[in-house]
Amino acid sequence: MSSKFLHALAGKRVYPITDRQLSQLSHAQQVGKLVEAGAPLIQLREKFASPAEFYNHAAAALQVARAHGVALIINDRADIALALQADGVHLGQDDLPPEAARRLLGPAPIIGYSTHNLKQANLAAHLSVDYIAIGPIFATPTKVSSNPPVGFANLSLIREAVGSIPLVAIGGITVENMNAVLDAGADAVALISQIWTPQAQFHSKMRQILSYS
Repeated sequence: MSSKFLHALAGKRVYPITDRQLSQLSHAQQVGKLVEAGAPLIQLREKFASPAEFYNHAAAALQVARAHGVALIINDRADIALALQADGVHLGQDDLPPEAARRLLGPAPIIGYSTHNLKQANLAAHLSVDYIAIGPIFATPTKVSSNPPVGFANLSLIREAVGSIPLVAIGGITVENMNAVLDAGADAVALISQIWTPQAQFHSKMRQILSYS
């Protein structure tokens, strides 16, 4: 299977996401730590800063990523991704529609799209996206969600339904269960709290996590 997204992952099966509240670090600092650990692709996620603040955070983080040849995806904000010429954008169900983001960003940037069930994933498979995120796979402490956990059985059904489009599982995934999630059909897993809490275990966790390839 070949795609821009999988190429950016460079054979890894983990897609790390930044979180200032959990990590107690700036986005640039988080990107620096992830780069040092060997992550080839990082998503910048910011739910609390103003657009101007997020732009400034993203600009600083992108400078770190560019210096090390690491791809950076902006969560939610296609306008910030465009302004900074980031490597792509990850969109939620309530964000700018993927087709509009593609017209805005052009053909090259990576576009990812969050889905929460089989129906949404089926619809996403017909859009101009480079990967589909599905979740929460399990209940998660980092995001209050009205969507029920997908679980292994539904993940396997979604894998079959979306064909060759890369599938990223997110939500409640840990070092202990990530192998089972990958076996159920995910091409990669997106991790937030498993990376950043507790901080003291960051390096040992990242070594273990990035060994899955």
